[in-house]
Amino acid sequence: MQLRYSFRLYPDAGQQTALAKAFGCARVVFNDALRAREDARKANLPFPKAAELSTRLITQAKQTLERSWLGEVSAVVLQQSLRDAETAYRNFFASLKGTRKGARIGPPRFKSRKDTRQSIRFTANARWNITDSGRLNLPKVGAVKAKWSRTLPTTPTSVTVIKDAAGRYFASFVIDTDPHADAARMPETDTAIGIDLGLSHFAVLSDGTKIDSPRFLRRVEKKLKKAQRELSRKQKGSKNRDKARLKVARAHAKVADARREFHHQLSTKLIRENQAIAVEDLAVKALARTRLAKSVHDAGWSQFVAMLEYKAVRYGRTLVKIGRFEPTSQTCSTCGAVDEPKPLHIREWTCGACGAVHDRDHNAAINIKTAAGLAVSACGAPVRPGAIPAQREETGSHGFPTQPRAA
Repeated sequence: MQLRYSFRLYPDAGQQTALAKAFGCARVVFNDALRAREDARKANLPFPKAAELSTRLITQAKQTLERSWLGEVSAVVLQQSLRDAETAYRNFFASLKGTRKGARIGPPRFKSRKDTRQSIRFTANARWNITDSGRLNLPKVGAVKAKWSRTLPTTPTSVTVIKDAAGRYFASFVIDTDPHADAARMPETDTAIGIDLGLSHFAVLSDGTKIDSPRFLRRVEKKLKKAQRELSRKQKGSKNRDKARLKVARAHAKVADARREFHHQLSTKLIRENQAIAVEDLAVKALARTRLAKSVHDAGWSQFVAMLEYKAVRYGRTLVKIGRFEPTSQTCSTCGAVDEPKPLHIREWTCGACGAVHDRDHNAAINIKTAAGLAVSACGAPVRPGAIPAQREETGSHGFPTQPRAA
């Protein structure tokens, strides 16, 4: 499988200027390619081929007075920008036909010089390399200082240089890894776990473990409000506004980095200790439109589950997702009786059929594990609570909730 390794770069002033030129030239070539295709569409002409665009927008453009500055950057960066435009159109048409997985995507849009995130890609043809002193040598940029937090397992074929909204530079490598070798590094275990994701606790495991929610955004909310207020008072287009915007972006980047690190550590721990993991397929987009939106975004459930998914594939573990309409919070994990829906403030309830007292989140985690078929009996066979005859007052269908349910 392919994994992305990112490392922090520290270019000096001259290298930052060279990278800014490369970002701008790649953006111009990308926009020229979109404009050429859009003009052909309006004229009812076939889309120009990639080779034709390369000749017209790069080779011939360098010889003109208006685009002569394209020769100041590596030609590989410009060629890759054309490939990115081609890929964007290919993904758009595949999405229209329904052959592309995931949500529907729109047509490619023009890139703005005011975008807070810029990137360029150097392929093997650019002859970039890592020097003996540990610097990343890029054509027409120079040897950039890099902080290598870990060793690359294999030699990458390309590198993407990224400048984020906080003004930080990163080198991103795509590495092909061997899942069998990665799985051999993990300790053998036959443990299975169910995870109930929530807001009062980030995760409650079926074995009773409760993991507190760090609430990274909530902890710095006052500081962010102050920085955002200062930004709103600055005059648009001024240098002071740029400084204030950078201050806000750095504060948000610090929160995002802390959240990502927490997700990485927790997901790796769970993957290492368990052979199979069950989670609930939550409707995060729908929950993010409710009054709980800020807390839902702060928790970052989607990012955490995505980490569990790729790490399970990488290390030979099993991840099972159960349906979001499974009544995990209303089902008694002892006898299997389904109780009526309960508001979120009720964190503990008693089963009317067997009298068992349940912690809401722990009970849901057990039911998630059972619904995924990961619970086993003493003989090792998967078990699931059998159907319990409904009480007289429980007969009939309660129907599905109109709003997304938060366990």
